[in-house]
Amino acid sequence: MGCCDAPGLMPIEQALEKLLNPVSPISETQTLPLADALGFVLAKDILSPIFVPPFDNSAMDGYALRLTDLEQSNVMPLAGKSFAGQPFEGEWPQGTCIRIMTGAKIPDGCDAVIMQENTEVTDSGIVFNQTDVKPQNNIRPTGDDIRQGDVVLEKGARLSPRDIPMIASLGISHIEVIRKPKVAFFSTGDELKKLGESLEEGQIYDSNRYGIKPLIENFGCEAIDLGIIPDCPATLKATFEKAQELADVVITSGGVSVGEADYTKDILEELGQIGFWKLAIKPGKPFAFGSLDNAWFCGLPGNPVSAVLTMYVLVQPMLAKLSGHTQWKAPESIPATTRSAFKKGPGRTDYQRGIYTIENGQFFVETTGNQSSGAFRSMSLANCFVVLERDRGNVQVGETVQIELFNSTLY
Repeated sequence: MGCCDAPGLMPIEQALEKLLNPVSPISETQTLPLADALGFVLAKDILSPIFVPPFDNSAMDGYALRLTDLEQSNVMPLAGKSFAGQPFEGEWPQGTCIRIMTGAKIPDGCDAVIMQENTEVTDSGIVFNQTDVKPQNNIRPTGDDIRQGDVVLEKGARLSPRDIPMIASLGISHIEVIRKPKVAFFSTGDELKKLGESLEEGQIYDSNRYGIKPLIENFGCEAIDLGIIPDCPATLKATFEKAQELADVVITSGGVSVGEADYTKDILEELGQIGFWKLAIKPGKPFAFGSLDNAWFCGLPGNPVSAVLTMYVLVQPMLAKLSGHTQWKAPESIPATTRSAFKKGPGRTDYQRGIYTIENGQFFVETTGNQSSGAFRSMSLANCFVVLERDRGNVQVGETVQIELFNSTLY
């Protein structure tokens, strides 16, 4: 039996499996104006109703011509103009050219565009200094970007700022999306104070909700902040009951560590089926997951770094599955060379905060300093996690470690 296989100490891989297996995507959908759909997950494939571009158009400012005319002479009179939105109309005499702008419709019969930098305007007409021209030169053909009927985005894609204008280019004004998961969250503990209030002896400010809320929203969910709940059984039970009526998922910070008030566990088990885990990760060992009568439940540790880490590593993939975001991917693991030592004891997978740099294509990483689960400045300074394996001990300068670059949810 390995050092992290002891009863009650759950590897991160097993925890993820227990989180993801029972969760199914939300089935409720809604139709939204495209302008309001950013961050939502598609409920069905988007098929292009048109060709993009819808007509052959010029890739350059220049002159449209027929190659057979260019073979006869490199000087041609101007027959007209084709601008974007104002195509050339009428007859196009042989031996002449047409002034054309980028994006403008290619005149019928044109088989090449010569950029204006390779021409001269004279009293005799346009002089073409480039005579070795291939057919379709500087012409973007119909459907060059997207063809009619193409699947441009698949069901399960979360709409990004790159997707919205692409959909707009198809003329699609409304799209069907999956309803965003609603996530209610609150902090527990008599020691917590609201921002702006004076601290009394033994009290601290509640920073966890300010880390949890943006993560929920960055995960593509709707955040419902229920505030700070004191260590009072009746109030705590009432808050849980309210939360599960409002939301698909209820998240708390604090109250899941060994030795904390037993009534928290009793209330949760009265309202559902909750497992209290000791995870083989650092920071973030205490964690709870299960189902209330009407919602999923995730109980985070109370220490600020532990709360954010478990949200990022454990809750994020669960919410991605709930939202139907089938294209979500876990952060990529990259080898890096250490430029500082990392202190670690065997037994748990350690997510230390690090700062990576890239030199000549090689990744290097150094510690942010204080790795305490209560020292949140180390998270603010970091741009990656240094993921040290369960059985690994101290790491010296020059060793190779695996790092996970923060994804967009932490930026």
